[in-house]
Amino acid sequence: MRKLRISFLHLAPTTGDVDGNRKLVETAVKVAASQGADWAITPELCIPGYTFVKLIGTDWILPQPDEWMQGFCQLVKELGLTVFLSHPERDPESDNMYNSVFVIDRTGQIIGKQSKIKTLHGAEAWSTPGWEIGPVECDHVKTGILICADGYKNEIAQQMKDKGAEILVSPASWGPGSCGPDGEWEQRSLDTGLPIMVCNRSGVEPGELDMREADSVVAQYGRRLLTACSDRSVVLTFDWDMESMTLLSEEYDRQYL
Repeated sequence: MRKLRISFLHLAPTTGDVDGNRKLVETAVKVAASQGADWAITPELCIPGYTFVKLIGTDWILPQPDEWMQGFCQLVKELGLTVFLSHPERDPESDNMYNSVFVIDRTGQIIGKQSKIKTLHGAEAWSTPGWEIGPVECDHVKTGILICADGYKNEIAQQMKDKGAEILVSPASWGPGSCGPDGEWEQRSLDTGLPIMVCNRSGVEPGELDMREADSVVAQYGRRLLTACSDRSVVLTFDWDMESMTLLSEEYDRQYL
């Protein structure tokens, strides 16, 4: 049996508090490591918060890895796990900015990244759409990364599958409501035949964006296997058998921060 122990860092970031949210992520990764996690997955835009632009603008967004990212990579190496880290980045040549997820392996190396393709209007207007689509191989698992709305339809997920993805990971910032999730994650697992691991988030942001009932989800073959929300930051950990592609946990192990 080839088991993966996976932690969702289901966090409640404070909008615009980049330093505080970075510390929150560091704490959560340490908790995941103490739980024996092989992988830790952060939610979308956990570092600045989703509606950060009105509060702090974009001047703080730098080419990566910046000084903090380099230190974080060293922390990941010391803890010995793989982290899927959502962090905005700036292209030093074009000055375009991207909503990206970096994959940092247990040696502290950035082994791949995925930039969000289906960027939304409004709060995401700062972000240039990515264009490259392909899985990242980590711990011998080819992993397709769908950043929130990239999983809304099957276009990107199917390309990940066609390029060899074995599972789908989706860092999300997608709360309930009139535009909330309505079976999209389950449908992606049915369309592709791949399990999907969705790390969502908690907290409340300016503009009445309430994520306290947003679900982090494990889905396969069109149905949810695990789901949980939280009114505060929590690390949700579960076990997955990569050989049989089956869930080994009956529920999440929860560690509140």
